[in-house]
Amino acid sequence: MNLTKILTVILLILSVGLAYKLYWSVQGTINERAKIDTTEAAIVEKLKLIREAEIVFQSVNKRYTSNWDSLVRFIETGRVPIIQRREEITQKAYGVEEVKVFVDTLGYVSARDRIFKKNHSVNAPDNAIFQGFKVKEGDMVVKNQRGYVIKVGDQSKEPPFANQGLVTKLEPIKNGSEVTKGQLLLTLTEDIFDPKTDLSTLANVPGSDLKFEVYVGVVERGGLKVQVIEVKDPKPINPIRKETNEAKNRKPLHFGSRQDVSTSGNWE
Repeated sequence: MNLTKILTVILLILSVGLAYKLYWSVQGTINERAKIDTTEAAIVEKLKLIREAEIVFQSVNKRYTSNWDSLVRFIETGRVPIIQRREEITQKAYGVEEVKVFVDTLGYVSARDRIFKKNHSVNAPDNAIFQGFKVKEGDMVVKNQRGYVIKVGDQSKEPPFANQGLVTKLEPIKNGSEVTKGQLLLTLTEDIFDPKTDLSTLANVPGSDLKFEVYVGVVERGGLKVQVIEVKDPKPINPIRKETNEAKNRKPLHFGSRQDVSTSGNWE
């Protein structure tokens, strides 16, 4: 083998080696980016659950909590009142009206159902003649599925569902009866968080052995003292999410604020 062939073989081996190294360098970057995206998606989902739990906890207890055990216990055993607000207007002399506001407690729902589930009311889109349901209680339906038939003028219509969920209640409406625009026809219940969520890991940041940091405090606004809350990932997996980063959406994933009355998340 002459020198030219030897150099050719050496260059070929070097080229293959460099190509292999470049491929795995690029693939490694792609894999790392995918890992970051997957982990951050899980963190956002966990923050959304914590936020909803804190909001419901505050509505019942008139305060937020920074104690994870208290929050988990509330989700597991707490009850949330179903409130109805109504007004009575009495006409007084000289055209003056007296308005009395009454707040009635109609019952209670478990804190877990209030946090994990969302009810969707399906209402009549127009004044019409009701012609029947196409679903029954206990059915799972999806968006754009047809669930009932109404007749508007001479035309029968099957309006699509705008939401998905379990059919939990059909209103007692007889076929052939009149319905008015906005009248409740049926109710759907949708799971907005995974019902199999392990609440014992509520405080844990996905992808690490750390816990979310919780700050609960009070600030003064307009002469009134109001509560604030902030929950954040203490050590972001994403290198661009540094605490000192000026861009709000590049700071550690969090919701709420220590200075403002807000529960918005910086991923939104």
